[in-house]
Amino acid sequence: MRRSAILAAAAALAAACSLVYVATMASAAAACASAWSASAVYVKDNVVSKGGNNYTAKWWTQGEDPVLKSGQWDVWINNGACGGTTNPSPSPSRSSASPSPSPSASPSVSPSPSTSPSTSPSTPIPVGGLPKHALIGYLHSSFANGSGYLRMADVPADWDIINLAFGEPTTATSGDIRFSLCPATECPGVETEAEFIAAIKAKRAAGKKVLLSIGGANGQVQLTTTAARDKFVSSVSAIIDKYGLDGVDIDFEGHSLSLNTGDTDFKNPTTPVIVNLINAVKSLKARYGAGFVLTMAPETFFVQLGYQYYGSGPWGGQDPRAGSYLPVIHALRNDITVLHVQDYNSGSIMGLDNQYHSMGGADFHIAMTDMLLAGFPVAGNTANVFPALREDQIAFGAPSSVSAGNGYVSPPGVQQAVNCLVKGTNCGSYTPRSGTNPNFRGLMTWSINWDKFYGWEFRNSHEPFLNALG
Repeated sequence: MRRSAILAAAAALAAACSLVYVATMASAAAACASAWSASAVYVKDNVVSKGGNNYTAKWWTQGEDPVLKSGQWDVWINNGACGGTTNPSPSPSRSSASPSPSPSASPSVSPSPSTSPSTSPSTPIPVGGLPKHALIGYLHSSFANGSGYLRMADVPADWDIINLAFGEPTTATSGDIRFSLCPATECPGVETEAEFIAAIKAKRAAGKKVLLSIGGANGQVQLTTTAARDKFVSSVSAIIDKYGLDGVDIDFEGHSLSLNTGDTDFKNPTTPVIVNLINAVKSLKARYGAGFVLTMAPETFFVQLGYQYYGSGPWGGQDPRAGSYLPVIHALRNDITVLHVQDYNSGSIMGLDNQYHSMGGADFHIAMTDMLLAGFPVAGNTANVFPALREDQIAFGAPSSVSAGNGYVSPPGVQQAVNCLVKGTNCGSYTPRSGTNPNFRGLMTWSINWDKFYGWEFRNSHEPFLNALG
């Protein structure tokens, strides 16, 4: 955590820069911008007026009164008194780069971003792309298991995205995310924190992306209140800044996401844990800018099962978690870098051919991934279609070994699935509705540690294969 003096200085600099911007916005400083609207969405540098003053937004916001939210750490900058002719300002927008849901009118659900400090991150996140076909893996950094500990500096250069497992909350509903290295008593050979940070810096300098993965099987995260949402943003930001990370991976499992009764439209969610998560991620994206890397690793239950069931359904009786990731993915679809669904530890799921597909072979990877590349009706409603994502946003997850998870597929089967999705060849009995997808992003695995334990089968097989796809 940065010292208060540095934080204050950075905040002052940020505020000063914003004031310079406002000064260049208008030839008449005293002209009032368009009046603030509680229902409108504003993004960074939008200018509004209220109560005879102009205000500039520091980041994405909705529903936060500029008169009340213009303190040192708040979302609005008070530009001083205005009057006379209204001065045009950037229109409040549901920008195509920052779509947002339409929440209910309930005050407990009304979205607004965190009021965390608006200072620039201590380690700037660089704008830089991934390789066309990326190799993505999870690194067990905070806990021990039978796979053994692997130091960050010893992670091979073939891994393009390294997800640090895991950031977990102090309690399920606190929103207070914590991350620390595995204790030496549990993980012999663990590096010091300084060595870990230096190794992350070296990875990033080499063009790799290092992310904080939040959640996991044991880390239930339920942002039931706006206070939890704000704590999520501030605590995650502190971890990103401390370790110098590129972004976050949202790996919410178990009971983290669940839809309230009556919340049936994925395009307009009203459930607090859904709305608050969306707005928390938007706040992080606004804080770190275009270089912020966002990945997600939902299970099939929370995504593809939405083709048949969504929440508890209009008649009840279904699991309210069914398809519950869909509103999050949809609202953040222009912010997601890679969505890699876990094609493992899954029951049978119906594909777009209306047949059930089971994990353990190429067919499951093809059918599940095709749903995201083609789009699909939600809960059988052809008037409510989840739109396809871009092919460069899509990868799929597979266990690196038989010990890593149920649904292991040997390298030839995984590569058969990729060739089908990318080139339309050797697809077996399933015909992809999405056609060919030459920009398919790549492969994710749980985990880098387990891959090392089994002699790097996943890495050695799939990195040259992905590079050869062209």
